[in-house]
Amino acid sequence: MKSNIHPDYHFVKVVMTDGTEYTTRTTWGKEGDTLALDIDSTSHPAWTGGSQQLLDRGGRVSKFQKKFAGFLKA
Repeated sequence: MKSNIHPDYHFVKVVMTDGTEYTTRTTWGKEGDTLALDIDSTSHPAWTGGSQQLLDRGGRVSKFQKKFAGFLKA
């Protein structure tokens, strides 16, 4: 491989939203920096399942549910 073309790969401390910390290697920042996350797997709805509700007043969701109501019932 060519020398001096790759970014510096070093250790940084990552702080999750709940306060837990771990050390990982990355090209972000400088050696010994701390990366504080705003969103992570303990707080993001994509991983936690979320509590988002579908608000629909006779629109697309209602039409879909009506159309496919008995589709998977045996």
